[in-house]
Amino acid sequence: MKANPERFDRQLRFIVEIDKLKHVFRKTKLFNGSRFENDAEHAWHLSLMVLVLSEYSNQADIDVFKVMKMALIHDLVEIDAGDTMVYDTRMRAAAAEKEKAAAERIFGILPEDQKREFQALWAEFEERKTPESRFAAALDRFEPILQNHLTDYFTWKTHNITAEQLHDKNRHIEEGSRKIWEVVQGIISEATEKGHIRKKNGN
Repeated sequence: MKANPERFDRQLRFIVEIDKLKHVFRKTKLFNGSRFENDAEHAWHLSLMVLVLSEYSNQADIDVFKVMKMALIHDLVEIDAGDTMVYDTRMRAAAAEKEKAAAERIFGILPEDQKREFQALWAEFEERKTPESRFAAALDRFEPILQNHLTDYFTWKTHNITAEQLHDKNRHIEEGSRKIWEVVQGIISEATEKGHIRKKNGN
């Protein structure tokens, strides 16, 4: 079958564009604490977590490949919008509109059929209404929690994140995986009991 030169060109332009994700740094550090993680590393790590931990999804017959696709593309919008901490409610609200515009621009580089697929996957991840999106979202939150646990709670301490905030912003993990939420609750409890973080503001 003869390749479509225009289609191939758009796909290559997209591949070149998403290389920029390697330069978007997150607020959390690598497990060894040596430096901050970038978004591309996060997407790679999250995708492997999906592959390894899929048995802990609340949905037994989850479409693992679909979850991996969500994991790979969910943060591409941060090429334009940047990384915003989930605990910063005001900034997250402002970032939402930027991310929608970024999705339109970045996925719009692709051929129309792939643009529609990627935009639909991104929107599904954001809405968290399907078993696949709920599990993807659960692991997306689990990875930075593990990073904090293994780096002496660096980000939580730096930004004065409380146990109350952690429970509030991560509670939806349970919708994707009750087992992982159980582990997360243990991590939060340990951090609180050892005095690394406060229970809530003022305490």
